[in-house]
Amino acid sequence: MPYSPSNIRPNLAGDCPEIHPNALIDPSAQIIGNVKIEKNVFIAPLAVIRADERGPDGLVSPIVIGEEVNIQDGVIIHSHGGALVTIGPRTSVGHGAAIHGPCLIGKECFLAMRSTVYSATLGAGVWVGMAAMVMRTTIESHVYIQAGSVIRSPTDALDLRLVSAKEKQYMQKVWESSRILREEYLRQRSFSTVASY
Repeated sequence: MPYSPSNIRPNLAGDCPEIHPNALIDPSAQIIGNVKIEKNVFIAPLAVIRADERGPDGLVSPIVIGEEVNIQDGVIIHSHGGALVTIGPRTSVGHGAAIHGPCLIGKECFLAMRSTVYSATLGAGVWVGMAAMVMRTTIESHVYIQAGSVIRSPTDALDLRLVSAKEKQYMQKVWESSRILREEYLRQRSFSTVASY
C-alpha cells in the first residue's frame, strides 16, 4: 500500500510501517511506527496500531500482524517500550478490542468485541469472549474464555473449557466474512483506479 502521511506514518524513532501490498487498511485507521502487516490482512475503520514507545535500548519493538488477520473497527493495539506484540495468522480481533503488549497471540484466535488482552500469551485457536479481560497470564491452545470473564493469573484459567465445534464454526465464519470484505474492497479500489484514467 502506498505511504500516506495522513494515516500511515513513522514514529519518533523513525521506524516506518511495513505493509504488504495485498493488505487492506481503511483510510481512517492509524498505523504508526514499527508495525509489520503481512499478506491479506484486513484493517477496518478507526483501528489504531501504534508502535512508538522506546525500550531501555532506545529502540521500538515491532507490532507484527500475521497473514490474513482481521482487525475490526475501533481496535487499539499498543505496547510498553521494548515489548513485542505478535498476532498469529487468521486471527480475528473484534470491534473495540484492545491488545496491549507484551503479547503473543497464536494463530486462528478469536477476540470478541470490547475484549482486552494485556501482557499475556494466547495459544492457537483461543476464544476470548465479549468484554472479557486476559492479563499477565498464558492461555493454552483452543481454550474458551466466557464473555465478561477476568483472567488475571494461571489460577483463574484452571477451570476453562475447550472451544466447541459450534464455536470453531463461528470463528471460521467471522474470518471468512472479513476475507470476502477485504477482497471486495480491493476490487473496488482497483476498479476506481482504472476508471479514473
